[in-house]
Amino acid sequence: MAASSSQHARRSATISVLSILILFQLPKGLYSATFTIVNKCSYPVWPGILSGAGTPPLSTTGFALQPGESNAVAVPAAWSGRLWGRTLCTQDTTTGKFTCVTGDCGSSTMECSGGGAAPPATLAEFTLNGAGGLDFFDVSLVDGYNLPMIIEPQGGSGGGNCSATGCVVDLNSACPTELKVMSSSSGGDESVACKSACEAFGDPQYCCSGAFANPQTCKPSSYSQFFKSACPRAYSYAYDDGTSTFTCASADYLITFCPSPSTSSIKSGNGKYPMAVQVSGSHGVDKNNVVLLKMIIGMYVLVGFWRLCLWQLPN
Repeated sequence: MAASSSQHARRSATISVLSILILFQLPKGLYSATFTIVNKCSYPVWPGILSGAGTPPLSTTGFALQPGESNAVAVPAAWSGRLWGRTLCTQDTTTGKFTCVTGDCGSSTMECSGGGAAPPATLAEFTLNGAGGLDFFDVSLVDGYNLPMIIEPQGGSGGGNCSATGCVVDLNSACPTELKVMSSSSGGDESVACKSACEAFGDPQYCCSGAFANPQTCKPSSYSQFFKSACPRAYSYAYDDGTSTFTCASADYLITFCPSPSTSSIKSGNGKYPMAVQVSGSHGVDKNNVVLLKMIIGMYVLVGFWRLCLWQLPN
């Protein structure tokens, strides 16, 4: 009887320790970050998401955000990819085809389903849990610009500078005439996006291609300088790495369309970074459902470990 009690105590202790370890490790293993995507624009935005090669797709690849709304998206470990905002989107009442004037992903539906943004589009780019366990992120205007956007790490620790980056300026009206994308979709002929020089002219010196496909020969142009002077932290051309790539670790990320310039100092680069944006509306992935999923999977893992322990311990 004493031996049986001792074995029972050992089993209970083993299972308790395993339970604690699993519960601490499970959330990070399932989802390494949460992207909270916020629309502070005065008009609807349809975010699109594209996962990089070899990384799993997210639970959604496209959705709508009305002004003031947000959506929390759970992102798995070691994910890489990009997201952007589509504007002036409509659905054909006859065919059901969904299209956008800027940032269209060519899927004909609200979900992008593996399609990328047609330039010009402001891009948020991520590689999570990369070299040294760091997240690498940037806002890129290399493919042009269609709306203001910032990325703000939330609660990061353990490495990286965890600085905010992006472009808070409306460049559509100031865009050089030869780069402007004009549209009458909103009721009047207006500039709705700003092309890159590569997209506008196709010249290798602007595209960093051919003989210009290296940092020594591909230099900033007057057009890339237009973007860089307005948005110093954003990528303005292909080899703009030194001032445009940022890192953090163990962070969630707040991605905001049309942040208010008065609450952000990204443009001035004075070392003060914007705080989290509060919004009135929220929809999309329910974090409570994510937690419930983690608990269910945790229970299955615990049962498996419990059976393994019972099998290994002596009778």
